[in-house]
Amino acid sequence: MNDHQYPELYSSYRWSVPAQFSLAWMCAHRWAVNAQEGRRIAIYFEDEAGQREVWTYSRLSSTANQLANGLIRMGVAPGDRVAIIMAQRPELAAALVATLSTGAIAVPLSSEFGLDAVGARLRDAHARVAIVDNAAGPTLLDAQPHCPGLKQVIGLGFQHDSIIAWRSLLARQPHAFKSPVIRSSDPALLLYTAGTQATLKGAVLTQASLIGSLPGFVASQNWFPKPADVFWTPSGWTRAGGLMGSLLPTLYFGRPIVATLGRFSPTRAFSILERYRVTNAFLPPSALRLMMHASNTPRIRYRLALRAIATAGESLGGGPFEWCQKNLGLTPNETFGQVEMNTIIGNSSEKWPAKAGSMGRPYPGHRVAVLDDTGKPCLAGRIGDIALNRYDIHGYRDPVLFSCYWNDEAITKAKFRGDWCLTGDLASIDDDGHYWHHGRRDEAFTSHGHLINPREIEMCLSGHKAVAHAAVIAVPNEIYGMLVKAYVVLKSSHRKLDMQNLSHTLQHHVRNRLAPWQMPQTIEFVPQLPQRSDSGSARYAPRARTPLASRDAIVEAQR
Repeated sequence: MNDHQYPELYSSYRWSVPAQFSLAWMCAHRWAVNAQEGRRIAIYFEDEAGQREVWTYSRLSSTANQLANGLIRMGVAPGDRVAIIMAQRPELAAALVATLSTGAIAVPLSSEFGLDAVGARLRDAHARVAIVDNAAGPTLLDAQPHCPGLKQVIGLGFQHDSIIAWRSLLARQPHAFKSPVIRSSDPALLLYTAGTQATLKGAVLTQASLIGSLPGFVASQNWFPKPADVFWTPSGWTRAGGLMGSLLPTLYFGRPIVATLGRFSPTRAFSILERYRVTNAFLPPSALRLMMHASNTPRIRYRLALRAIATAGESLGGGPFEWCQKNLGLTPNETFGQVEMNTIIGNSSEKWPAKAGSMGRPYPGHRVAVLDDTGKPCLAGRIGDIALNRYDIHGYRDPVLFSCYWNDEAITKAKFRGDWCLTGDLASIDDDGHYWHHGRRDEAFTSHGHLINPREIEMCLSGHKAVAHAAVIAVPNEIYGMLVKAYVVLKSSHRKLDMQNLSHTLQHHVRNRLAPWQMPQTIEFVPQLPQRSDSGSARYAPRARTPLASRDAIVEAQR
């Protein structure tokens, strides 16, 4: 490996964005134009029971065409929003391609979202149609009466009087579809960051956003694709990492990706990697830590074909970094990005040296800097704001950058300082040009690979009839990085209840209304919350009282 490759790769890269560019065409339909290409495997699918299925590119394209015809007959027009609320499965990919084929904007939402989270996003997006599977069906049906703009629901794997069954809809549609002319600058995706109804931020990504993601994807996957490459990630395909950093680029290159239903476990992860001869993976740090604790000899126990792993969301740390090198025979590539700008910093271990714990370096095509409070680049070692410029070093517009926040010009404007888009993350740069993360300016933190907004959980807890006030903090944990802890002040009428039962009740309240990863692992009942001078709860005041959560405690909490 030659460290001198980086300056040449970075300085020589130039964007080439065509005027017309369709994600649906580039990621599916073009591979099905002729029979030979169409027989290529697009998706290996395995459900919780171990039942397996294979989707070719021809099947993916044909299914998407049928669904696109159905959407048009429902009145979906270019620019309309179509929510896709599904677990990781081939039909999610087909729904995405179908929506994009019509010129509508896809709104991917996690099938694990609770009632409040789903309803808030559907209302904010003014989604016209929702496509849901059986995992998300009950929650969607509960949210539907509160979403007046939602005209139709397409359901997969369940029946209800108010939905149109997936199979019934497709059975009546032709396999050919004529897509409208789609420009690279047209909106394609509406991806939501963590937030509440009052603070929701939906980032609008254009059709060309995938082009902007490709340098980081290719580099972090050690120059993907190679002829035998097979991709897998346990991250949901409705999340930025699972969608922009896994599903879409894999399909763009015409390679197979593995889809799996069910909860993550390290044993199953190793089995999937072995069974499908996975060569490339995107694994959150929490997943890698669990795999590290599960096996010290994975290459002896399993026949692995892994050649590259990318990870993101938080620092991997020296332990998992060295475990990958010793026990998997590869150096993991840490990456950094946001919903608004996917994978702009990171490593590529076969092209330039990686440092354990470092975010890496800016990927080719992205002009990144650490800015001080005056908007000037910081000196080496100084901490400042990570920012991405609208233009690369050659003056070409960077296609990775989001176009705006949905229906919120003020928040969009506040995200920028001139041509610099501020990430809200803090970092320093060492003398070798490597970036080192130093947290966030706001109160958000990462847990289980998800960005957590404490305010959203506090509002949810405060909505329970027993709760007077609530404050949420991050608790350090050796597996998941951070866990959610809540401090709760009860109303006087509920202070004599059984605290253990009430704690479980509040946990389920958050889980059912928001998402599993937002559920507090621990709840401490206190007589009052410390107050700040601005009358808000002192979020970090209790932090010193909270010990490091053990791995055994987390395993117990998940049962």
